Amino acid sequence: QVHLVESGGGLVRPGGSLRLSCAASVFTFGAYAMSWYRQAPGKERELVATISNTGGSTLYADSVKGRFAISRDNAKNTVFLQMNSLKPEDTAVFYCNAADYWSGSPQFGSWGQGTQVTVSS
Repeated sequence: QVHLVESGGGLVRPGGSLRLSCAASVFTFGAYAMSWYRQAPGKERELVATISNTGGSTLYADSVKGRFAISRDNAKNTVFLQMNSLKPEDTAVFYCNAADYWSGSPQFGSWGQGTQVTVSS
């Protein structure tokens, strides 16, 4: 069974930064692209960023391009999301999952508990 554990969320003021982490286990981490997703209250889960299995390529949603950066450490089975210039509309629960690189479709049906990001003054 896939096990995903997200961490690093919190309360931050507009313009601030956070770095999220996702530790993955029980699958061949380095064989999969990985994505971050987020779900705001009352909204559907949306794709935020994707990184290829080697870390050499990345894709971003237009809403976060230039502000967020996805990276990974395959030796530690961990994917990161550096979030800068945060806005109130970034408030959401953030999740990670293995993904199809081009579509961002999640590959596993089980999700972690997510990590809450709240951007507010």
